[in-house]
Amino acid sequence: MNQALTDLQKRDVKHIWHPCSQMKDYEAFPPIVIKKGQGVWLYDEHDRRYLDAVSSWWVNLFGHANPRISRALSEQAFTLEHTIFANFTHEPAIKVAEKLSALAPEGLHKVFFADNGSSAIEVALKMSFQYHMQTGKTKKKRFLALTDAYHGETIGALSVGGVELYNEVYKPLLLDTVRAKGPDCYRCPFHKEPASCNAPCSRFIEDQLKEHHEEITAVIIEPLIQAAAGMKMYPPIYLQRLRALCSQYDVHLIADEIAVGFGRTGTLFACEQAGISPDFMCLSKGLTGGYLPLSAVLTTDQIYQAFYDDYGTMKAFLHSHSYSGNTLACRVALEVLTMFEEEQVIAMIQQKGERMRELATAAFHEAPYVGEYRQVGLVGAIELVANQKTKEPFPSEERIGYQIYQRALAHGLLIRPLGNVLYFMPPYIISDEEMIFMIETTKETIEQFFQDRRVTVE
Repeated sequence: MNQALTDLQKRDVKHIWHPCSQMKDYEAFPPIVIKKGQGVWLYDEHDRRYLDAVSSWWVNLFGHANPRISRALSEQAFTLEHTIFANFTHEPAIKVAEKLSALAPEGLHKVFFADNGSSAIEVALKMSFQYHMQTGKTKKKRFLALTDAYHGETIGALSVGGVELYNEVYKPLLLDTVRAKGPDCYRCPFHKEPASCNAPCSRFIEDQLKEHHEEITAVIIEPLIQAAAGMKMYPPIYLQRLRALCSQYDVHLIADEIAVGFGRTGTLFACEQAGISPDFMCLSKGLTGGYLPLSAVLTTDQIYQAFYDDYGTMKAFLHSHSYSGNTLACRVALEVLTMFEEEQVIAMIQQKGERMRELATAAFHEAPYVGEYRQVGLVGAIELVANQKTKEPFPSEERIGYQIYQRALAHGLLIRPLGNVLYFMPPYIISDEEMIFMIETTKETIEQFFQDRRVTVE
């Protein structure tokens, strides 16, 4: 173990098993101990600061230690922190449910609270399955999901995920999912441009629905952006075609808006850009502005009614978590939703998204190892390639993105990679000066890395 570790770092690696990490890496690159946050910045124990360009895994909307959210949380903590949510309720949960129902795509009037994104996915999968069992469609026992999909880490969520990095080892445990090739606009097999195409790639889902629709209960999708796959972005027409196919074949549509909801794509929900209403919409991450774990599954009255009956019929949805509808989390979520209403947040996101696109396009359009810069709303992604003409990726074992991530941290920037993709998903309150720093530091770090790499290779 590195003897230069601080006391806190030594205590951390002695006991803590970190998420999404090969812990052996921590011997050479120990965890950074953060002692405070302010706005878009995180400060470590040595007072070095890092611009949080990934919103701490996509959850932070309005900055760290936001005074308005912190005040609401503190006030609630002195009144009621939590109560059992079976046969009990509280005003923050009621108000959040009312606001979500009013803001969501048409028809989503019922709200089920859970703890986190993966839990929300499990709820939607189980609800869809049980609905069909209770309405006489007992053949519907499978789900249809896309290649490169990511929906979480619990067994059901992993089953509908398509990124082998996360689920390959668990395949003997997973549900038998029908898989359809997902959209890949950068390497489009139809050689179309996303701005003008008619989503011919939707035929892959259509083919699977034609063959398996009698046994499929739901299609699950990440609207507009397949995030963990490398911020793969696709046009709204794909969602429109998918909604029509699900209706045609009597299959539910589950919209996993956990990463893309609450303004990330430039509208409050990504589904808005396609003008569609899913049968289930899963929400989490930004729902509490990065403060506390909370998720929600929104669904229709029709689905709700299939569970509404006398107790003896055993049609109830018997799914629970101890912290369902947590009062502190709901109070924070209520404040976040109120801020969207009062502070013209969507207009701000759209304005800052245009500025980020302008800066990033200028910075990366001639960079030799950048295959593509793509952006939706305030989510931008840089795909690094070994060959721009053939779009050949760098071998995963070289960990190009990870090496650049390490270098960026040394310059005060947190841009956690997704394989060969570096991405920006900053808090909405990022200033123009901070955005310039984010883009320019990324550009300089990439350039310096490849300069050093060429020298090493040569």
